[in-house]
Amino acid sequence: MGDEIAIPVSLPLDSDGFLRRECPHCMRQFKWHNGPASEEAELHAPPPAYHCPLCGQPAGMESWYTQVQVEYIDQTAAPHIDDIVESAVDDLFKGLKGTKGITVKRSRGSSARSTNPDPITEPDDMTIVVSPCHGYEPIKVPDNHVGPLYCLVCGSAFAV
Repeated sequence: MGDEIAIPVSLPLDSDGFLRRECPHCMRQFKWHNGPASEEAELHAPPPAYHCPLCGQPAGMESWYTQVQVEYIDQTAAPHIDDIVESAVDDLFKGLKGTKGITVKRSRGSSARSTNPDPITEPDDMTIVVSPCHGYEPIKVPDNHVGPLYCLVCGSAFAV
C-alpha cells in the first residue's frame, strides 16, 4: 500500500485568473486567484488553512471545491481508475493461468462512464476585493454581497 495515483484534472479560470470556490461551512461561492497574483505573493508560503471571505471560517486546501467541480473531477478520473482496477485484476489472475484444475474466465465490464465529460466553464462574474492585511491574495465576491468580508489568509474581518 501507499502507492498514490495522480490523475490531473484542470478546472477553468475566469478571464482574470480566478478559480470558483465553495465554502464547506456556509456553502456560498466566491473566487480566489489561481497562483501568485503579484511578486509579493510569491514571497509568501501558502497558509495551513484558508478562510472563507464570506463567513470567516477556516478549512484546509482540499475543502473548497464546488459541487460542479467535484462531479467533473469524478467523471474525468473514473475511466482512468476503472482501467487501473482492470489491469490490477488481470495481473492478479495472470499467475493462475495454466494451473491444472483451475479455469479463470473474466469478462470485462463495459463502463458506462464517459471518458470525456462535458466541459465546465467559468463565467466572468463577481467583484475583485483586496483585504487590507493580505492584499497579495485578492478574491472575488458576489456582486450583491452585503456585510463584512474576511481575509482569505488570516480570517480578519474588513469592510469595503
